[in-house]
Amino acid sequence: MERNRKPRRPDVTSVELVGGPERLELELHSHDDGWAGIFLDHRRRIRDALTGVHIEVEHIGSTAVPGLAAKPIIDIVIAVDDITAEEDYLDPLLAVGYELRVREPRHRLVRTPERDVHVHVYERDDPAIDDYLLLRDHLRRNAVDRALYESTKRTLLDRPWDDMNDYADAKTDVILAITARARASRGL
Repeated sequence: MERNRKPRRPDVTSVELVGGPERLELELHSHDDGWAGIFLDHRRRIRDALTGVHIEVEHIGSTAVPGLAAKPIIDIVIAVDDITAEEDYLDPLLAVGYELRVREPRHRLVRTPERDVHVHVYERDDPAIDDYLLLRDHLRRNAVDRALYESTKRTLLDRPWDDMNDYADAKTDVILAITARARASRGL
């Protein structure tokens, strides 16, 4: 869908990290086939909460890649028509038990109170969605890059992290390199 719509209001211009930085103990688990079922349960919960809202819902991140060890956190991406129209999607998600964690330009993140499901919300045409899906699909097909990514995560998890966002940022160079190879393999 082309972006021909005008947002209802200007988007936020800064990052709001609800609750501030959180020190977390992170560990990788072998891939669990049950993660796909957890995603399906949350996809249903999200769609039920957002009836009447045109959305797309995808399982992203390491738990969406069979054979890849991962933190046992299910990452989901939702595409909405207008990120600034929080009353359309954020209020209903909060009403069914998700909690707001991040509000930043072009992106919102809600999660379960247990922190085991993260739901990323973007506008439908945001390139971040394509990047998530490109990386996921490439890692599903490419055993060499899947092993590289897992090895990188294991190395990084040997260090203490004051905040999960810092850990995520530390993976950026490897993710960018793998994503570049994924684009090249698709002729993009």
